[in-house]
Amino acid sequence: MKNFQTKAVDSTTITHKKDAPSVTKYMTKDLITFTPDMDINVVIDSLLKHRISGAPVLNDNGEVVGLIDDKDCLNVLFGSVYNRTPVGPETVSKYMSNVMKSISIHDNIMDVAYVFSSSPYKRLLVKDDQNKLVGQISRRDILSAIKDMM
Repeated sequence: MKNFQTKAVDSTTITHKKDAPSVTKYMTKDLITFTPDMDINVVIDSLLKHRISGAPVLNDNGEVVGLIDDKDCLNVLFGSVYNRTPVGPETVSKYMSNVMKSISIHDNIMDVAYVFSSSPYKRLLVKDDQNKLVGQISRRDILSAIKDMM
């Protein structure tokens, strides 16, 4: 087999899709989550404390209603912080995004790597057969899988 640079590819190192590890092996299961009515400062503190870049936002029923990440939190700078004007409590709902993608617990690392390589997503929500949030997987998690597969 040849790749686009006409170099031989060692077919013994290619992992076939059916042999690829499950997403559940590499996903984060114990998620930090936020609610729409939380103070944005609590979110910023939590992202920094836990060294994460974002997390799901859940309503009172535990359903995903959005995502909040470091990029969303940058918008705080353009509000009262920059203008030094007092404003009431800023909540997650003002800054969170509802642009998110979910995958199934039945997906494997190859499926997820394809989504990441062909989209701007940095994290994907992992849901079970009842559409319940069970975890999250990031590009960094896929790097760990690649390392293990080599």
